[in-house]
Amino acid sequence: MSMENESAPDFALESTAGGTVRLSETLEDGPAIVLVNRGHWCSFCAEQLQTFSEVSYDLWFNENVDILPVVTDTVPKLREMRDRFDYDFQLLADPDGDVAEQYSGTEQTSHGITGVAATYVVDEGGTVRYEQVADDPADRTYGNWIRYYIRNDYEDPFGE
Repeated sequence: MSMENESAPDFALESTAGGTVRLSETLEDGPAIVLVNRGHWCSFCAEQLQTFSEVSYDLWFNENVDILPVVTDTVPKLREMRDRFDYDFQLLADPDGDVAEQYSGTEQTSHGITGVAATYVVDEGGTVRYEQVADDPADRTYGNWIRYYIRNDYEDPFGE
């Protein structure tokens, strides 16, 4: 079931920077991008997150957009991932998959419970304006496309 044009479920998760990040508080300043990722071990997740890291400052500075990567792993593993790939944002730990389940769902893998990879753009009113749930682990929306999507008033920048 699609979440587009529906209210995004609120959540509060521990950040790799310490403290807790709550979606509803983040939306007070502007839109947010919620990325559901499978785990620190997922190479497709690392690649997608890198594309968002490359546009994160531009999105934050020009559009007040926060990027909230929700990863079904513990904070220590996510700190290792953040530092290894030198991301320009913090990762949010969802080790039990509770938030992932509210968004794209979860699945049992050889790594335990993992989130089904997905990308959501949530406007400042809390409405999901874009949703892409991966059909397979390599199926991802990348940061630059989302940047143009937001700048094009939540419309496909390429008219497709």
